[in-house]
Amino acid sequence: MMASSSQADESLSLTKIEAEGRWVNRINKLDLLWFAGLTVTVGVLVDVFNSQFWFWQYVVLGTWYVTLVAVGIHWRAFQAAFLTVVSAALLGIWLYSIGQTPANDVILCYVLQGYAGVMWMIGFLLAATAAYLIYLVTLSEKVGRVATGLTWAGVLMGFIGLGVRWRETYIGHPDWGHVPVTNLWEVLVVFCAATALFYLYYESRSKSRSLGAFVMPLVAAAAGFLIWLTFVQHMDRIAPIIPALQSFWMKLHVPMMFVAYANFTIASLVGLAYILGDRSRRSGGGGILARALPSGEVMDNMMSKAIALGFLLFTIATILGAVWAAKAWGGFWSWDPKETWALIVWLNYAGYLHARTSKGWRGKQMAWWSFMSLWVVTFCFLGVNLFLSGLHSYGKL
Repeated sequence: MMASSSQADESLSLTKIEAEGRWVNRINKLDLLWFAGLTVTVGVLVDVFNSQFWFWQYVVLGTWYVTLVAVGIHWRAFQAAFLTVVSAALLGIWLYSIGQTPANDVILCYVLQGYAGVMWMIGFLLAATAAYLIYLVTLSEKVGRVATGLTWAGVLMGFIGLGVRWRETYIGHPDWGHVPVTNLWEVLVVFCAATALFYLYYESRSKSRSLGAFVMPLVAAAAGFLIWLTFVQHMDRIAPIIPALQSFWMKLHVPMMFVAYANFTIASLVGLAYILGDRSRRSGGGGILARALPSGEVMDNMMSKAIALGFLLFTIATILGAVWAAKAWGGFWSWDPKETWALIVWLNYAGYLHARTSKGWRGKQMAWWSFMSLWVVTFCFLGVNLFLSGLHSYGKL
């Protein structure tokens, strides 16, 4: 019996060593350059801003450093995307620093200013949505590559626009400077770019483009809403922010919350694809969805991973929001409508993860749970701000 146990332990150890060896073997020279570049960048930031940093800023910087290193090595496409966004945003910021403006610089006017970047993002994401729908019908690999390329272009332009807009909030009104997540227009840009980016990640892992025909239409709807907010509500204009938003914690709470929303949204729409694909397969007709969509197991796995990641980020964001609330309003929790609905969202996904891990629920019932959760998330995201009043009423139109 002891020998058997020893052999099992030895086998487990060998498995771990082999797994670690495979992970190490996947690291190439570009990964090492990625690690070295981020390490040098962090060192420079600490050296330059050491006197201005306080404890939590070091924690955030360290977290970003570890996350970027890990994500870049795990998903190498992210390395190129990150470097492109940073380089282009720094170019836009540099042009402003030497006195250029959109009025006298063609690159700023039509490409790199925050507004232009967002308009490019909208155009690319709308075109990508159309391409994914065509791909679903034709299964043309050429069309699929175009759809993926357009989505990447939209993601890059969205984040470039946000990076330059951050600098633009300081131009002419230094006291107005803020991270661009303070009104509905800005957070919708974050939502569109983040949802498209995470979809691209899940697409690369599943090796299937057909789910873009389900995820991207909602991103397109958000992009269409952005157009309305821009040309009817004029919410793209930079304005001073209220005192409650002038907080270090806002820089963490709001972006993390919308990255969580992005993952919840993807999971919901993959759930819809699962339901429709399952119906198509059961009908026995060999329809478009039966041919185009990945297996139910792949979609079920994608849903659970997106929800698990979203739940982790949502939990951290909620805790950070409570800290921010204590600083701004004197209490960690006040049962404000936004806080109440955030709790409802948290309980909903906690229930999903509990049912999956403890009860072993899989398949269609979980797909329905994931899909119906979209309405809970949407009301927490938009409905509360648009229709209910409370401490978060600054998010109204």
